[in-house]
Amino acid sequence: MPELLPFHGLLPVPERAAEVAAVPYDVVNTREAAALAAGNPWSFLHVSRPEIDLEPGIDLHDDRVYEQAGTAFRRLCNEVPLQLDPGKHLYIYRLQMGDHVQTGVLGAASAAEYRAGIIKKHENTRKDKEDDRTRHVMTLRSHTGPAFLTYRDSTAIDAMVAAETTRTPLFDFTAPDGIRHTLWRISESQSEMLAAEFRRISCFYIADGHHRSAAAARTAAECAPANPHHTGQEDYNFFLAVAFPATQLAILPYNRAVRTLNGHTPEGFLKELATAFSVTPAQDGKTGCPGEIKMYLAGRWYLLKPNFDPSVLGVIERLDVSILQDNVLAPLLGITDPRTSSEIDFIGGIRGVAALEKMVDSGEFAVSFSMYPTTVEQLMAIADAGAIMPPKSTWFEPKLRDGLVCHNF
Repeated sequence: MPELLPFHGLLPVPERAAEVAAVPYDVVNTREAAALAAGNPWSFLHVSRPEIDLEPGIDLHDDRVYEQAGTAFRRLCNEVPLQLDPGKHLYIYRLQMGDHVQTGVLGAASAAEYRAGIIKKHENTRKDKEDDRTRHVMTLRSHTGPAFLTYRDSTAIDAMVAAETTRTPLFDFTAPDGIRHTLWRISESQSEMLAAEFRRISCFYIADGHHRSAAAARTAAECAPANPHHTGQEDYNFFLAVAFPATQLAILPYNRAVRTLNGHTPEGFLKELATAFSVTPAQDGKTGCPGEIKMYLAGRWYLLKPNFDPSVLGVIERLDVSILQDNVLAPLLGITDPRTSSEIDFIGGIRGVAALEKMVDSGEFAVSFSMYPTTVEQLMAIADAGAIMPPKSTWFEPKLRDGLVCHNF
């Protein structure tokens, strides 16, 4: 019985929303963040990537980085300004990328339910990234970027959301990357009714935001002992999340490029591949269905189709990314741990297959692989089984924006 609760949202004044909203902290590096925030003092990147306002090359975990995040947050609160809703509300957040539209409900998810597995994960987290997010959240005393959750569709929730989106939104703008962001505030009474409807679904699944969710659980665990009157209902026990119905999600492929052929010639590599795959020339790098892997090697595209039956494999092993890892990357290219190997790069599908060609044609990489996207059904099946996906299995687009709604505690 998962909860997505109304809360006192902290929002920018409507006329500044487009200037404040920023891409998530973990999809840009320092240089990219600085370029996006250049000339815009209200960009939330000054909070989420505070090193852009400090000396070049500073350690990202330096005390001054977190202090700067706090300074920037207070400045935005005072000068934008960011204003606290006096009532407790849920919000509706719609994203549109071209013809794709997805509409979710933004509210406060439970850290206790994350720990209990009612909010299900499909990825492992790294302690250093958890440490960073936890310290950032504790410095601000605010969750400023939402976790991206999904759930099996509910016709009742769909109907309530559709009714609310006929009203005038709080924010409606198109970001420089072409993504349209629209936000509605739901009345307090309707928020309570919608929250009650969410209690009827079985669970949430983390689509994107595993480190945000893990850091929220750590934040709650850190705050509770400091409160002698702790009840479990305090704001620090909850974190910012947007929940979308599963059928509305768009998962793009997470492609791979490898720097060397591990001693193989292109001809020898093709011969080795024939042990596990049918290898045929292809016109381009677009994949059309699960089980298809396209490979770009020596200026040509090839189609790789397993010459074994993936359906007899386990729920993890039958994923296309697992088939590539287990039959190509590890045994032939020597990449036994893709999390740590410097020989492999992962490329979000938003960049298209032309990026894979460019990486190989430049000579920096020897081979690239175009993957069919992991499906939402596969993600949920793996989470239901308590299993963990291989690294870099999913790339969700469009991305939620930081700074549109914050959750203070």
